[in-house]
Amino acid sequence: MLILRSITFNVAFYLNLIVQMIVFTPVYFLLPRKKAWFVPKFWASSSLWLHKVLAGTRAEITGLENLPDGPCIIAPKHQSFWDTIAFLPSIPDALYILKRELTWIPLFGWYVLKMKMIPIDRGSRSKALRQAIKVAHERMKEKRQLIIYPEGTRRAPGAEPSYKYGIVELYAQLGVPVVPVAHVAGLYWPRRRFLRYPGVIKARFLPAIEPGLSREEFQERLVRETEAACDAMLVEAAQSPGAPPLPETALRRLRDIEAGVPARAQPG
Repeated sequence: MLILRSITFNVAFYLNLIVQMIVFTPVYFLLPRKKAWFVPKFWASSSLWLHKVLAGTRAEITGLENLPDGPCIIAPKHQSFWDTIAFLPSIPDALYILKRELTWIPLFGWYVLKMKMIPIDRGSRSKALRQAIKVAHERMKEKRQLIIYPEGTRRAPGAEPSYKYGIVELYAQLGVPVVPVAHVAGLYWPRRRFLRYPGVIKARFLPAIEPGLSREEFQERLVRETEAACDAMLVEAAQSPGAPPLPETALRRLRDIEAGVPARAQPG
């Protein structure tokens, strides 16, 4: 049953994407940018609905009151494709940093360009970061919310933190609050696997880290607060009825938590 439901959801997920891109394309490109947001937000919401109905996985997102009214940086934990779509309906005017090559994809790239995202050349990390900061400064004048995944790539639940320097420099240069987002979605929508496990994916927007801290203080707080919240969610998920199978990284972290090992700081 798990395999059948997972296959059904995956097929429906991609069909939903293709059909909506075809149906909404004329409307999307005729509307002003901010009004056109309803198209990707509707797609994200409908995808979460399919996830609930077909895979039996419900999303529960809390802490939205911690989002500032003005511009900010949103920093979710990155474990799954789920966390790239789940928060979109709740964010007024999202702004993503992405590879320039993605804008070359027919139709998809045109959608991205319409929303004035931040495409960067990733040949040189330092050059790409300077480019992203420069464009982000301009976009922030429109009171947008920059979404950046501090660890860059998806990591398994319970894995040691691997936060990159990019978010630290963005925090220092942009001078806006950073809102960490904790979750353990990778337990239910695992990376590099097609299985989708039933249950409740809980995510929480944590209290904002206000601008003004040193780079070192900011990074320490971001990692500590995000990892502590993820640890609590991992314990709750593991103890829930019908808990999903836990990867070795999660089992190892649960043993550490039971032994009293505190939330991890950034290694090295």
